[in-house]
Amino acid sequence: MFSKILIANRGEIACRVIQTAHRMGIRCVAVYSDADANARHVAMADEAFHIGPAPSSESYLRSEKIIEIAKKSGAQAVHPGYGFLSENTDFAEACEANNIVFIGPPSSAIAAMGSKSAAKAIMEEAGVPLVPGYHGKDQSPDLLRAEAEKCGFPLLLKAVAGGGGKGMRVVENMDEFDDALAAAQREAKNAFGNPDMLIERYLTQPRHVEIQVFCDQDGNGIYLAERDCSVQRRHQKVLEEAPAPGLSEDTRKAMGEAAVRAAQAINYVGAGTVEFLYDVDGSFFFMEMNTRLQVEHPVTEMVTGQDLVEWQLKVAWGEPLPLTQEQVKTRGHAVEARIYAEDPDQDFLPATGNLRYLSTPDESAHVRVDTGVTEGDDISIHYDPMIAKLIVWDETRDQAVNRMVQALEHYRIAGLKTNIRFLHAAVDSQPFREAELTTNFIATHEELLFPKSRLDIDKALVLAAGFVLEQRKSVEPVTADPWSPFGRKNSWRMNSEYAQPLKLQVGEDIHELKILERDDRYQVFVGGSVYYLNARLNDDYLQAVINGHRISVHGNLHGQELVLFYEGDTFKCNVYRETYGFEELAGEGSLEAPMNGAIVAVQAKVGDKVTAGQTLVIMEAMKMEHAIKAPADGVVSEIFFAEGDQVSEGAELIAIDTEESE
Repeated sequence: MFSKILIANRGEIACRVIQTAHRMGIRCVAVYSDADANARHVAMADEAFHIGPAPSSESYLRSEKIIEIAKKSGAQAVHPGYGFLSENTDFAEACEANNIVFIGPPSSAIAAMGSKSAAKAIMEEAGVPLVPGYHGKDQSPDLLRAEAEKCGFPLLLKAVAGGGGKGMRVVENMDEFDDALAAAQREAKNAFGNPDMLIERYLTQPRHVEIQVFCDQDGNGIYLAERDCSVQRRHQKVLEEAPAPGLSEDTRKAMGEAAVRAAQAINYVGAGTVEFLYDVDGSFFFMEMNTRLQVEHPVTEMVTGQDLVEWQLKVAWGEPLPLTQEQVKTRGHAVEARIYAEDPDQDFLPATGNLRYLSTPDESAHVRVDTGVTEGDDISIHYDPMIAKLIVWDETRDQAVNRMVQALEHYRIAGLKTNIRFLHAAVDSQPFREAELTTNFIATHEELLFPKSRLDIDKALVLAAGFVLEQRKSVEPVTADPWSPFGRKNSWRMNSEYAQPLKLQVGEDIHELKILERDDRYQVFVGGSVYYLNARLNDDYLQAVINGHRISVHGNLHGQELVLFYEGDTFKCNVYRETYGFEELAGEGSLEAPMNGAIVAVQAKVGDKVTAGQTLVIMEAMKMEHAIKAPADGVVSEIFFAEGDQVSEGAELIAIDTEESE
């Protein structure tokens, strides 16, 4: 077995590989960028080498530098993780040329599956069912339009070298085709250096079901159950589970055997995933093969009891597969939720910021947390905004779903926006509980997935007041004479009562509270109502009784900003002080950057007349494009940035004079 390997990656997958390698007695070498000097994967590794500036193109994608470090450190093999260089043919070949084992498939297999169009031709020959569409080399616009008409609508444009939802567009009719094609090609060229597209018929009620395959160097291949990854946003997975609900044993076997045929058709070695579209009639079609370990591999590990990274290392060393197909057994059900720094209320716009408060559920045989960050770390613009993967297991799907709901309630983050509340609503929704799964799940059940707060606003304000007042008590010095009225904290005065004012700002609304403190109880006046509050704060945990109703919440008070966590929901407010004032709002005709990023294109000039909804600026952030559209009809009066410029969240990009258009 290897004695030392290099992990050519970062974040949670680097930590995940190190964990298994260390358990096997293998030393690990990490690489890190400027942004990751203090990252968790660097601290976990036995040694680490600086590889370059923060942008991945100048660090984690520098294959020649990684090869150099592997040779310098004495690493016998390189584990690429997923993303970055994991499916890069040239990198795999460079490892082979330098006598370094690439812990993955041979470069020829990566090349065969690297082009989605070429992959489909191979799959067709191997007898794997395909979705109707076009995957030829001729990329002339006229031919693509003709093939689109032949395929029928709705259709999916997909980058031949793509992945992660980039370079993909759903097109409903021919009127949308040209604009969608241009956008998908541009995004594909920026992400993969290849603008070529394939066309597929877009199934309206499909499920995304994938098979975990494994092959050894002797040509043996098996499948280890299947995963349902239908719940997605922007073609990126949000929830994954194993096994896929509702599949018959015949379908499961047919799909697994087709996946093994697909792998053996390209002489595959190692861990791979064959992805299928599964239709309501029970038919399934090959979509693509990912020639690496998948983000969602833990759900397969949880139901099979196998460590797939250990399998990767053994197979790369030349050992046979640990199990035969007959020996593969599954037990129970597992669900994974991807916890992202993003704003679901703003079309899942990626977020950046500091993890100033991070509390995770306790890990056990039922709950697992795979992460690459710790409290105090920054989520930057340079990498994917995934914070962690939360995985749960139980004997049945119903029990596993309950486990996930509970675990999400125990996952608390303050300092930046996350999708935890959305995930909680999705997993706890009746359609998910009843396994009504399709790739349109989020769009179909939008009202259920963006619910109103579980906390009544007045009760939330009373809890916030209790948290603030109790924390103030915990940091105030103890008076020398506890019996003196001057040492009491209720603003005591002779012959009168003083109601302490407290202003809490929620969004743009300011709520004025009045508070009387009597012994160990508060009397809180909110909006014409009075609440009797008993409160006890222990670190971040507030136990409260409000008018006889016992309720407990966790919270984080940072400066004047308070975040309360309750049953998967959050309540945010600020302790308001007049001296702070208000930040001026942007003008009606201005367009601001929704997040940190780079300007890809400016599609207007000063003096241009524009209409509401027209795309004016295209930004790229977190490896995704974001269109900035005109809020109203008007005339462009000023442009503040040019193509290629880096911009910060909130920066004004372009100004429109709406009066001139009237």
